[in-house]
Amino acid sequence: MSFVLAIDQGTTSSRAIVFRSDISIAATAQQEFQQHFPASGWVEHEPEDIWTSTVAVCRQALEKASLTAKDIAAIGITNQRETTVVWDRATGQAVHRAIVWQDRRTADICAKLKNEGHEPAISAKTGLIIDPYFSGTKVAWILDHVPGARERAARGELMFGTVDCYLLWRLTGGKVHTTDATNASRTLLFNIHTGEWDDELLKLLRVPRSMLPEVKDSSAKFGDCVPDLFGGSIAISGIAGDQQAATIGQACFEPGMIKSTYGTGCFALLNTGTTPVASKNKLLTTIAYQLNGKRTYALEGSIFVAGSAVQWLRDGLGIIKQASETGPLADKSDSMQSVYLVPAFVGMGAPYWNPRVRGALFGLTRNTGPAELAHAALESVCYQTFDLREAMRADWPGEKAANVLRVDGGMTASDWTMQRLADLLDAPVDRPVIQETTALGAAYLAGLHAGVYPEPAKFADNWRLEHRFKPNMSKATRDRKLAGWARAVKGVLASDEGE
Repeated sequence: MSFVLAIDQGTTSSRAIVFRSDISIAATAQQEFQQHFPASGWVEHEPEDIWTSTVAVCRQALEKASLTAKDIAAIGITNQRETTVVWDRATGQAVHRAIVWQDRRTADICAKLKNEGHEPAISAKTGLIIDPYFSGTKVAWILDHVPGARERAARGELMFGTVDCYLLWRLTGGKVHTTDATNASRTLLFNIHTGEWDDELLKLLRVPRSMLPEVKDSSAKFGDCVPDLFGGSIAISGIAGDQQAATIGQACFEPGMIKSTYGTGCFALLNTGTTPVASKNKLLTTIAYQLNGKRTYALEGSIFVAGSAVQWLRDGLGIIKQASETGPLADKSDSMQSVYLVPAFVGMGAPYWNPRVRGALFGLTRNTGPAELAHAALESVCYQTFDLREAMRADWPGEKAANVLRVDGGMTASDWTMQRLADLLDAPVDRPVIQETTALGAAYLAGLHAGVYPEPAKFADNWRLEHRFKPNMSKATRDRKLAGWARAVKGVLASDEGE
């Protein structure tokens, strides 16, 4: 049994990847599922779609690899974080569609909590800010808006879980209601210092303790899947939220190591070791992973728009047909122009956290065309990463932080963007051989417990560099460009006109 099956349940699709004992990929399968937008700012998933797509891709991946259940040492799960499911303990039926992490319907609940002065206490316990992003207010909303749900929850009839927890419950035939510390740390209900659900937070957000799952290490025996799903029972022994799983897949086990994942948005995590660092620069403090009862913490910065800026060029402006055209197009831009895109299409994330501002272009001339816009869109991702890195250095003494950034995600395929990132950070940017770092992280956690993979330090030796991008920009040019970006951001923040 030298294979591990990783379930990567994402926001728009479910994927399964079979990894060998040398971490090479034996097979992969992917299936998209429907997104529901019932009102402005609302995003929902049908839990049954999440479940059926997950089972389907697992079966496809096993078939492609010509493997059966007896060949699989363990299953690892990684998931879209914060997305919230509430279901009936007896029947397994969800009482409402899953409320997705992107959903903003609980903005009023969050505003009320802030106005009542609760944010400092909540941040001190959870490491998070009060925002609709997190699960706690989503649970409260479901209990308040589904007829009879609050009464049923009080009687112990309903269960709450993030997507990992819901999948685990279904995979084990309703026997196991458990999550891991990384997912628990994204709920607004979990004390990241004590490693336990917090009664004061539960009372404040009006969530009954009986709904909550048990919290375990990220690598642990969670349960066994029922035999009829995949033709035999398989142990489930690894769980982590997607960004934490990517951190593990990038082997960022040493304090000071930083990884940045570039998908629709961008998420950067800095390993701070066994010490949780309270951010003074609007970063989140989160649990990176928990092994053998020992929590490792991270500072996290979120950028809302990364790959979606390229999608805007393609779908909104129609100046490219596919994402791969963007780098070559940017390379043809006029070097005498300084065009800046601040892509605040849905507000600005860390370190600004302003949901009201909107995007803007600066420095346009009559000669500005598709090449300059492509250049500005790709550079905007690099500038935003620079802002996150500076916030992290301010929160955590710079001499401790590694100077190298490990990157993964779809945008990293663009050599132009990665080179510009290295230039503006004035630091090396490392792209690994295995880009499926999120799934690899889940596989590692499961394989670690199953004995397929070694301890973290030895696993880190398996990390392989595909390409290192080294900075190659003069200090004068870098300083000029960063100053221009800072002015552009200042202009956008000053335009706060409300929604």
